[in-house]
Amino acid sequence: MTPNRGDVGCLHALSCGSPSSGRPDPGTDLVELVSHLYLCEGLSTYRIGAITGIDRQRVGRMLARAGVPVKPRGAGRRRPVDEDQAALDRFMERLYTESGLSCRDISAVTGIPQRTVRDRLHARGVRMRTRGRLNREDRVAVPAHALIRLYVSAGLSAADTGRLLGVSGQIVLRAAHDDGLAVRVGGPEPSHGPAEIELVDALYADPLVRHALARHHIARRPAGGPIWQRFPVPVPLGAELAEELYVACGLGVRHIELVTGQPAQTILRLLRAQGITRRPAGGRSPFMRRWRAGLPAVPARRALLARPNERVLYRTPKPDL
Repeated sequence: MTPNRGDVGCLHALSCGSPSSGRPDPGTDLVELVSHLYLCEGLSTYRIGAITGIDRQRVGRMLARAGVPVKPRGAGRRRPVDEDQAALDRFMERLYTESGLSCRDISAVTGIPQRTVRDRLHARGVRMRTRGRLNREDRVAVPAHALIRLYVSAGLSAADTGRLLGVSGQIVLRAAHDDGLAVRVGGPEPSHGPAEIELVDALYADPLVRHALARHHIARRPAGGPIWQRFPVPVPLGAELAEELYVACGLGVRHIELVTGQPAQTILRLLRAQGITRRPAGGRSPFMRRWRAGLPAVPARRALLARPNERVLYRTPKPDL
């Protein structure tokens, strides 16, 4: 009667005896033994070589002849879940995502090397924040309800609102644009045209911007929250798109940030690498002049396209409206 597979553990074990306990039994088929140790006992080729007295390369050749698929080097075998380690990984994830600690901070708390912390968070599928001074997630945040109460309802200036909230006027304006609030246009009272702008909506309504974004397959992201929430993954910003948005569309770097999710400093670095000169200080960006005047954008685009080799980039005024 032929033994059942469940009685012996595996088909290869029929002629192997109990090889995992020591040297193989005399007369054991070596290929069957190697296959059994690898497939059924879960041993590595190194360990099999130590048991059988043959080198690892020969073990690999035997497995190949037997038709046994060999895992890539370093893949290892499936190990049981360590509940203590899993609990520690969940704890590190909460520290990172809920408490906002960095990998370095988590390393100091847990005693685990910083690189290991980052690797374990990656393995859990945690979306990592950008690092360094261009970190989008660690920007100073201003609550939308405070902006509505002070800047919109009470009519305070951005500078006065910032003083009450403990931030700069620039941060107030940035947060107001992020939240899609109507921001008062700086400078003298306009003789014609609107005095307030909902910047994100105005950008998406501009024909030049719409055409550029559609050509590069960039979807519209409604206002509401900081850029790391609107763009969990920033739009890949290549040299062609950056130049088109800045030169052909006349956007400022802050405008480009609002439609791509890329930090303004990253955009500036990319433009400098392209050898594009920033617009001179003062005045308004071409987009803002176009929006304020309410003029059609098509003639401006034709004028720009008539000078395709011109690579002049003007400095963005502050605030970058």
